[in-house]
Amino acid sequence: MDRTSRENTTRERKERVMEWKPGSALQAPEPPLGYKHRWIRESALNFDDRTNVHKKRQEGWELVRADEYPDYTGPVVDEGRNAGVIGVGGLILARMPTEMVNQRNSHYNRRTQNQMDAVDGDWMRENNPLMPKSAQRKSSVSFGSRRPQSDGET
Repeated sequence: MDRTSRENTTRERKERVMEWKPGSALQAPEPPLGYKHRWIRESALNFDDRTNVHKKRQEGWELVRADEYPDYTGPVVDEGRNAGVIGVGGLILARMPTEMVNQRNSHYNRRTQNQMDAVDGDWMRENNPLMPKSAQRKSSVSFGSRRPQSDGET
């Protein structure tokens, strides 16, 4: 039985291998469970965009304060109305409950679909039977194409 005291023994620490990754000016802390983070514009070219911030807050976005994340070491707004909020380069961090984000996304998806339907309607309105237009929207991306090979080719 080994009676060596713990003070006299040392354990070797296995240090985790550091992995390089490119820096990001928009690195943000993880949002709390049930929330999504998003950067919103506070200013552009040193002009305050109070209208944008006000509109986003009306939509349900709330500003994320740095003191809510004690381990966060990124940039924080130093002065002004949004002092203490996580922000960089004219952008500030905001959060919204995931359920509201999903409702918002559904709203904008419906608006986009309605606009696309209107464009298709305008496109097909002047359809000529001698030169019919296709209302089918299809696109694909390929990197080279393979020719079908006949049985005798290799």
